[in-house]
Amino acid sequence: MTFLPYLVVVWLVVVSLYGMVTSRNLIHLIMCLAVMQSSTYVLLLALGFRTGGTAPIFQDIDVGTRAVDPVVQALMLTDVVVEATVMALLLAMTVQVHKHTGTLDPDQLRALKG
Repeated sequence: MTFLPYLVVVWLVVVSLYGMVTSRNLIHLIMCLAVMQSSTYVLLLALGFRTGGTAPIFQDIDVGTRAVDPVVQALMLTDVVVEATVMALLLAMTVQVHKHTGTLDPDQLRALKG
């Protein structure tokens, strides 16, 4: 068992959190969120990977053959679709914010609160 994928996940989360906290631009903030979301891909791949495992297609293979976990792969595909949807929605909202306020700085947007 290797811990490298888990270290990569932790590094991606820490780097993206730092970027989100220090961001002064909404697009940069959204990209940092995308990087954080990408860390879940690495985590799911690490959880589903089995050394020597085959693809989870159970035709013409011996009983007891090791296979990778197909549920984790399905979760990762779902994660990709959800991330694409969330990114598209957030970027569309950012465009609308820029049209109405002329800025993408989150600090300047606080003045818009009623």
